[in-house]
Amino acid sequence: MKIYNETNVYDAALSRIRFLFDEFPTVIVGFSGGKDSTVCLNLALKVAEEKNRLPLKVMFIDQEAEWNHVIEYIRGVMNNPKIDPIWLQVPIKLFNSTSSETPWLQCWEPGRKWMREKEPNSIHENRFGTDRFAKMFEQYVKTEFPGEKVCYVSGVRAEESPARYTTLTYTAKYKHITWAKRLSKTHEHFTFYPLYDWWYSDIWKAIHDNHWPYCPIYDFMFQRGVKIQEMRVSNVHHETATKSLYILQEIEPDTWQRLTSRLHGINTAGQLKHDAFHVKEIPFMFKSWPEYRDYLLEHLITDPDIKQKFELKFFRMAIKYRGMKCKEEMFKEQVNTILSNDFYFTKLSNWEMRPMVNDWRKYKKGIDHPNHSKNKYITGKK
Repeated sequence: MKIYNETNVYDAALSRIRFLFDEFPTVIVGFSGGKDSTVCLNLALKVAEEKNRLPLKVMFIDQEAEWNHVIEYIRGVMNNPKIDPIWLQVPIKLFNSTSSETPWLQCWEPGRKWMREKEPNSIHENRFGTDRFAKMFEQYVKTEFPGEKVCYVSGVRAEESPARYTTLTYTAKYKHITWAKRLSKTHEHFTFYPLYDWWYSDIWKAIHDNHWPYCPIYDFMFQRGVKIQEMRVSNVHHETATKSLYILQEIEPDTWQRLTSRLHGINTAGQLKHDAFHVKEIPFMFKSWPEYRDYLLEHLITDPDIKQKFELKFFRMAIKYRGMKCKEEMFKEQVNTILSNDFYFTKLSNWEMRPMVNDWRKYKKGIDHPNHSKNKYITGKK
């Protein structure tokens, strides 16, 4: 349930960031070049200047397969004298959703020809004990700030997924704050999401009203008819960003050429239809979604460890949702998870956090609710 009050999200975010600066001697803002991190950065700069805490530490974890316009925008940000840049261009293992045969991009792999040369002011050596993007900040802070109280400020918003909404509004993680994540049980290292209750329209209004510079990729996407909610500037082979491949060839042909040479599966994915990774109907030669799913799993996923991971996930879901009616949507999401090589199960997690699915789980536990009579997973009526 959402609770509205008289404070607008802009002022609320500023108040939250001021609290973080008062609580933590070291504040690091995560920056990707996207619209959300642009707002987060500018709000943090405003507060840092108010509290005489400049230059502000800003971290960008460079995934190599980035839009060139994003890199140019980030260069401008990192050269701002008000910013203390932490630009990581270190070897990491990054998921490639466009190929089941080459499911990883070894970013900045020694001995390989990269998408572009490294920046002179970036960190080149991975001395942080992890090769995964998701763990990099946690390990960076452990290495560089042992025994110190540190917070990382991120532009993640709950609107973007039901799973995020639940995570960021459920329980307090730091004092009274729910919009946070503790990074370590033994260190006072936290990630905070002060924009967690913003909508995408709030983001663009803040950028417009304050005349903040932003990445021009958004303008190019808008000109090509991309829905505002679907605009992403992250690495273009991520499971939630493959739609970007269809316009990358038009907007940045040089980047496209370098990317197809660097990574398997990109050229094929770029030539497919927009819905190639999201099927809506069962192909005529299959009798059911589970049959289609199992066929894809057997013939598309070549890595035995990844195949086993898929099989285990589907087995656990079969047990967890035994007795559920109208399970076609679940099977359909499992198929789309295989097609997009999403072995982090982002699509399935989002499906499981849908309100009706959550209500079904409560119903299975014997918890009654007025909406149960309208829930297709309970009644079987679509």
